[in-house]
Amino acid sequence: MSSQQAMSIMSTAEFLLSAALGFVFWRKGLHRRFPAMGTYLALRVVSTPVLSVLLLGQMGQLAVSHQLQVTCRFAYFCTYYAVYIASAILLFFICMEVFRSALSALPGLAKFGIVIFRWTVLASVIVTLSSMSFVHKGLMVITDIAYGLMRSVSILELCLLAFLCLSMNALHLSVRDMSFGIALGFGLMSANDFFIAALLSHSSSLTAPLQFVYQALVLVVLVTWATYAALPEPVRKPLVVPVNSTIYRWNEIASALGHTGTQVAVHQPANSFFLTDVENVVDRVLSRNLKNRESES
Repeated sequence: MSSQQAMSIMSTAEFLLSAALGFVFWRKGLHRRFPAMGTYLALRVVSTPVLSVLLLGQMGQLAVSHQLQVTCRFAYFCTYYAVYIASAILLFFICMEVFRSALSALPGLAKFGIVIFRWTVLASVIVTLSSMSFVHKGLMVITDIAYGLMRSVSILELCLLAFLCLSMNALHLSVRDMSFGIALGFGLMSANDFFIAALLSHSSSLTAPLQFVYQALVLVVLVTWATYAALPEPVRKPLVVPVNSTIYRWNEIASALGHTGTQVAVHQPANSFFLTDVENVVDRVLSRNLKNRESES
């Protein structure tokens, strides 16, 4: 079996696993809990056959004319990077969905964290786009923008996975929770992207073997997601913490931020403390004078 045939088999397996995962995801109603993830899976399932047909057309394997090959090449370029950029944008929203689901037991911190998360994403996108070299010109600049966005979201996915791993005990988050499974899959994909990019920058002769490694890990992630979606998810236990715990106080503070509530007028709190001290001193002096008078009598 040639390497091209093996890659075709793995690509077909990826499409079938994506379709099966999407079916289970919708069947279990998980798309209502993670709408961006559902859209991402639908995009993968729909775009894969379209890109495959356009790829075969530009390679001349569909018995088309040279003009149609050129048209297919241009259509493949535009479709591929449109899907790539759309996937990067969806991944930002998926990260927010996972974060919100993981902190569902602490709504105050979840709401406040989402606000910080959005500003972090905006700053990350601005820094990524402003620091790119834009080595390509014309239409090819789309590739620089697409790879820059995906690199930014990959770092965000790794940070999200690290946050969940470090705070699982505090949040009472199970390893079998769907939010952790989604973060784990995207974390593996991001680590795979950075690892292969680092190897390819040092040795271009490893291109063919690394393609198999990359595709194999994608299949592993799809199988992992399908397993998480198919198996019954454990019921998440309510988060019970002491009233004087730090996480409870932070949750209450975060819940109060942004809410005006009832206005209470407090008149001169510093003077009230001062008057209280004066009253205590006066009471002590009076009691001492009474004791002296009783002793004299």
